[in-house]
Amino acid sequence: MLRRLNPPAAAVLFPCLFAVSASATADDGAPMIELTRQAGDRVLVTVDGEPFTEYRPGGEADGGGHLPYLYPIYGPGGQALTRHWPMAEAEGEERDHPHHRSLWFAHGAVGRADGSKRHDFWTGRDGSAIVHKEILAVESEETGVLRTANVWLAPGGDEVLREERTMTFRAGALDTGQAWRAIDFDVRLQAGATEVVLGDTKEGTMAIRVAPTLRHQGDHAAGAMRNSEGVEGAAVWGKRAVWVHYSGPVDGRPVGIAIFDHPENFRHPTWWHARAYGLFAANPFGVHDFEKAKKGTGDWTIPAAGELRLRYRLLFHDGEMSAQQLEGELQRYDSE
Repeated sequence: MLRRLNPPAAAVLFPCLFAVSASATADDGAPMIELTRQAGDRVLVTVDGEPFTEYRPGGEADGGGHLPYLYPIYGPGGQALTRHWPMAEAEGEERDHPHHRSLWFAHGAVGRADGSKRHDFWTGRDGSAIVHKEILAVESEETGVLRTANVWLAPGGDEVLREERTMTFRAGALDTGQAWRAIDFDVRLQAGATEVVLGDTKEGTMAIRVAPTLRHQGDHAAGAMRNSEGVEGAAVWGKRAVWVHYSGPVDGRPVGIAIFDHPENFRHPTWWHARAYGLFAANPFGVHDFEKAKKGTGDWTIPAAGELRLRYRLLFHDGEMSAQQLEGELQRYDSE
């Protein structure tokens, strides 16, 4: 059996995730989400004292990467649900796509609307970077909230976009008793004095790289993929859907990950850059790649001094979850 880095083994690599106080529970019995600021603007997130994830600003001072990301991601049963590499080495993991850093938000073609070069914030190979500027708010209670400010910089250091990102952390249980955890992303992309285009490319946008056994194809693959329209397996890629769900065993225990597209997002329901090898991303821009449409069909322009808001929920759960249950979770997300 493939052995993953999970508590307590992962404590060797992530000691800050396990240096937490005794568990605390809210007065009404709901799980307590606690966010704790660490050195270098990292933020540790725990659920009743157990590790959930850590916000990492990225950059050379934070061990590499050209953007902020969340790593590791622990499900309610303690399993590590995302790939460890390139942040750490782990048995049985592919060492492809080093820009796939656990859980992140980025896009591969962004630039001013004057016809100038579009920059690759997805891979960062051209020197583009999403730079963490500051933490705006940290809140702990039955829901945890982390709000940050980022700036999207072109290779020469010119500002392309400003971003305000709110991540809301939740936990609970279904009527069946299955435990779940969730992260809501609320991303506001803000243009400055000139229009900014987010270009028509499949390389983006709200993304996660799943653990090897959750993927549908490749070494150690034992997972399944399904979307809200009933499409399964690799055929999920490039289709429009309200949600996509990956499920399978991690350390022999059934788990799942779903991403929900918020109904008020533009071009809802979104397209999905969801690959059988383990990349799992919602992308409302890549119409040329997904639909074989004319190149540029998916371009979206943020007007000068304007804003584009995108919202997604990532749900991590124990056990099996039916399409009917996922629709119920979608309704819960819509109503909150």
